[in-house]
Amino acid sequence: MPSPIPVTRLLPADLCPSPELGTFSSPLTKPQAGSSLQVPVQRFASRAASRLWSSVIHWKELRAVEPVGSGGFGSVYKAEYFGETVALKRVNKCAKNKLASRQSFWAELNAAHLRHANIVRVIAATTAVPADFEDERSIGTILMEFVRGGNLQQAIYDRAEPLGADRWLRYGADILRGLRFLHAHGVVHLDIKPANVLLSSGDACKIADFGCSLKLDRGCEARAVGPHLSHVGGTYTHRPPEMLRGEPVSPKADIFSFGITLWQLVTREPPYTGDRQHVLYAVVARGLRPSVDAHPVFRSEIGRRCRTLLSRCWSADCRCRPSARELQPQLDELRHGAVTSHDDTRDDVAIQKP
Repeated sequence: MPSPIPVTRLLPADLCPSPELGTFSSPLTKPQAGSSLQVPVQRFASRAASRLWSSVIHWKELRAVEPVGSGGFGSVYKAEYFGETVALKRVNKCAKNKLASRQSFWAELNAAHLRHANIVRVIAATTAVPADFEDERSIGTILMEFVRGGNLQQAIYDRAEPLGADRWLRYGADILRGLRFLHAHGVVHLDIKPANVLLSSGDACKIADFGCSLKLDRGCEARAVGPHLSHVGGTYTHRPPEMLRGEPVSPKADIFSFGITLWQLVTREPPYTGDRQHVLYAVVARGLRPSVDAHPVFRSEIGRRCRTLLSRCWSADCRCRPSARELQPQLDELRHGAVTSHDDTRDDVAIQKP
């Protein structure tokens, strides 16, 4: 199924689908002059992993598909592909907004050509499937690396073990490294939140779910969000005021969302309570932000410095927010000064769920 909007609005020119694509071809590969589409040059340690990089999805090699979760415009499954565990995401039609769900699928591929330790790797994607995999609700299928450790939402709210300063600062630094890399390549995520940050088996953060993302034109610092990009929105609790006002978005939108996410890591509480519309109005008109006054965690030295950092991240004026590149050394400095579990002040910087 073709995208209802020009794919060049969502993907770099050298990664756009070509009419030469076969029935089950991935749109993630470059056409070579005088030849069929070739797989990007990429080497991996294991032979099986390297076989994942193909311009087609070999459906007969897909095994043991089992549901993992669903939300937004899609469902995610755990599967085996050439004997390796992968994640399969099926982007579904939204009955209320079919255009938005199609745009969401193409937006998922904005970062597919990028490789970074703190970004979930895309293996292949297609808008066509064989008959035995056919689902009338599906728009397209994406194969990605499988990240085994759950997500930050679960780590914050569902697990009893404490999150000390050394840990939440490390998680924050991981997210910032991923954002810095994305922004350097002109990709704005626009839906940074704990549920969209996965944890690897090594306890490292990986940014996932690019269904709301935008690709900035080369040399542009911001981009207007028009009606043709109706998929853009993100989660209202993490949405910056400029997006709520319908103004052009920039990488600074992700910095605002990062600030809310870091606050959640520190406090292990939801950022806002109350009616959705009231929260949206208050964020724009009254400068509502998550509370830092009532939390003892912000009374420690690390907490006070983190409080200052947060206030810069969620500034109402996006021009006053630091970039991911500027924030990263500041957070690294906080990490180096973070107290350990043996310090007397550990109760001020480690929040444990009851």
